[in-house]
Amino acid sequence: MNRNPTVRQRRLGRMLKEARVAAGKTIAQTAEVLDCAESKVSRMEAAQSGVRSLDLKALLDFYAVTDQGRRARFQDLARNGRERGWWSQCEGSLNSAYSDYIALEWDASDLYLVETSLIPGLLQTPEYTEAVVRTQTPGKSDADVAAQVKVRGQRRQTFARSTPLRLWAVITEAALKVDLGTDVMRGQLEALLTMARETNIQIQVLPSGAAINAALYGPFGILAFPEPAETDVVYRDDLMSLVYYEDPAQVEFYTALFRRLNSEALPVDQSLSLIKQHIKD
Repeated sequence: MNRNPTVRQRRLGRMLKEARVAAGKTIAQTAEVLDCAESKVSRMEAAQSGVRSLDLKALLDFYAVTDQGRRARFQDLARNGRERGWWSQCEGSLNSAYSDYIALEWDASDLYLVETSLIPGLLQTPEYTEAVVRTQTPGKSDADVAAQVKVRGQRRQTFARSTPLRLWAVITEAALKVDLGTDVMRGQLEALLTMARETNIQIQVLPSGAAINAALYGPFGILAFPEPAETDVVYRDDLMSLVYYEDPAQVEFYTALFRRLNSEALPVDQSLSLIKQHIKD
């Protein structure tokens, strides 16, 4: 029994259930194909037990999942559900929740992000990250700070993949005004302008005077994945923990909120002009 499944494993279980339902199969029929108890099928779909490669192949055949790309997606999640990728080298400085998030971010094709007080982690300069970490946790050792800065920088490898992550970030104007030192902030805002030139990165600024600021209770992100049938995942970060929302109704709530923010934030060209103005200031 796996009593603490990773987010990847929960995604695999959910995808298996969705594939079964789409194929019109019952748990009893599936158990018969695998020659196992119905409880085993339920545990696999609930991510409470792993899925052997032979069982997965039988399931995909039974559910008539014939697309090779989609089958490869299932196989990758089954094989690497517990793997942490490059971030496994940094386990001493990462908690499990952050490792799970990095795995999700690495798997995602799109990230819709709202930041209320800071520049998004994927867009931070090393100097900005260091200033944030030292301000948030002043007791951290230099080695721990350096490790966290390194990990945040390595996360940008998602932009260097053969199919780069597409990022759409809505940043509140308040995040542009945080005083972490003149040189640090100037360098960070100039880096934002540079990164905004990339075709896979869209940056919008939500003005401080926009009424919708009252609807924001903290930063959140929506992760979308290459497989069209795979449900998006919403996460919220409150510094002490990461909370994930995977129920379709919850995901739709945050998706609707992001659409409102997208429509009320400044257009991209005006957002970049405002960033330039803050650099001058």
